[in-house]
Amino acid sequence: MHNQSFVNEFVLLGLSQNPLIEKLSFVIILLVYIATVVGNMIIVVTIVYSPALLASPMYFFLAFLSFLDTCVSSVVTPKMIADLVHERKTISFECCMTQVFAVHFFAAVEVTILAAMAYDRYVAICKPLHYSSIMNRRLCFTLVGVAWAGGFLHSTIQIIFTLQLPFCGPNVIDHFICDLFPLLKLACTDTHIFVILVFANSGSFCIIIFCFLLVSYGVILFSLRAHSSEGRRKALSTCGSHVTVVAFYFIPCILIYARPTSPFSFEKNVFVFTDVLTPLLNPMVYTFRNKEMINAIRKIWKMLTVVSDK
Repeated sequence: MHNQSFVNEFVLLGLSQNPLIEKLSFVIILLVYIATVVGNMIIVVTIVYSPALLASPMYFFLAFLSFLDTCVSSVVTPKMIADLVHERKTISFECCMTQVFAVHFFAAVEVTILAAMAYDRYVAICKPLHYSSIMNRRLCFTLVGVAWAGGFLHSTIQIIFTLQLPFCGPNVIDHFICDLFPLLKLACTDTHIFVILVFANSGSFCIIIFCFLLVSYGVILFSLRAHSSEGRRKALSTCGSHVTVVAFYFIPCILIYARPTSPFSFEKNVFVFTDVLTPLLNPMVYTFRNKEMINAIRKIWKMLTVVSDK
């Protein structure tokens, strides 16, 4: 599959060359990962086992978003945690390509789901009388299907042109994961055309959906003027959560992919934020500001304690 490459594995330099920082990072990132998986799974289980929430498109998408956050975090974080305790950090060529594919696949699906959630809020606030007929089960499942298909197409294109790159010697990646720009630096060829392809596939994807989200939330804010102060407050609270998550997600995405290849000093920190912290922050943003969600979690918790006491 990679006949023009002589590289069987890559050496990752990791987060830091300082052993003390690595030990500290190991503890923090391990705790963050555990909290991410537990937090997101609590949301998924709560929504799946609460018929009233599952019937609502907003919570249906939220459960899916939490599942995706667990996936995004699990593609990167366990390997990163393991590497923090090893002096020599290596990844095979095949695993490296798998990681590139999986990171871009889950991220693209998540970005599309965020757009679906914005559309759901737009219909709920701007067309409340037609909400249940527009946001029916069929449309929700169609949007999820489009998200999966779009993610698969995006990451397949990404991996096809990454496999075209010849790696003929240098194999040290100054990063803690395999990603496109660090790999482009190691390729034994002129990579200008590949840089344009990365921008066209990843950078423009981020920018187009980000603009769509900005416009949809702009329209929502504009239409809220006609609502009562109570309706306005509730809508702003929900949209505030969405906008916060969108900002967490898209600003780093645009910083990484919609730019020239010259590396910037805090690139690793941006990756830590998107792949390690954002999946933890999403459940916090959505649940702590949402009474329905907190009540549903309490109900499920009570049911579990009753079952375990029997």
